[in-house]
Amino acid sequence: MINVAARIVGVHTHTLRYYERLGIIQPKRSPGNQRLYSTRDIEKLQQIRTLADNLGVNLAGVEVILRLTQRMTEMEKQIQAMESEIRRLSK
Repeated sequence: MINVAARIVGVHTHTLRYYERLGIIQPKRSPGNQRLYSTRDIEKLQQIRTLADNLGVNLAGVEVILRLTQRMTEMEKQIQAMESEIRRLSK
C-alpha cells in the first residue's frame, strides 16, 4: 500500500501519487482501488530517489534514464536469444 511504500522509500505519499500521475511508476490496484506496490515497484522507486536526490537528475531526466535502462534490458535479452540460436544452429 502507498503508506508502506512511501515509508520504505523514504518519501511522502503525495510524491508517489505525483510519480504515478507523471507515469513514472504504475502500481497495481486492489479491487478497492488501493495502490499495491510490488518489490519491483519499490526497487524502481529507490532508483528514482537515488537518481533525483543523490545525482541531482530532474524528473524528466529520470524518465529518460528509466526508459533507456528498460530498452537496454530488452536488447540484452534479444542478444542472448540470438546467441543461443547461433550456438544451436552451429552444432
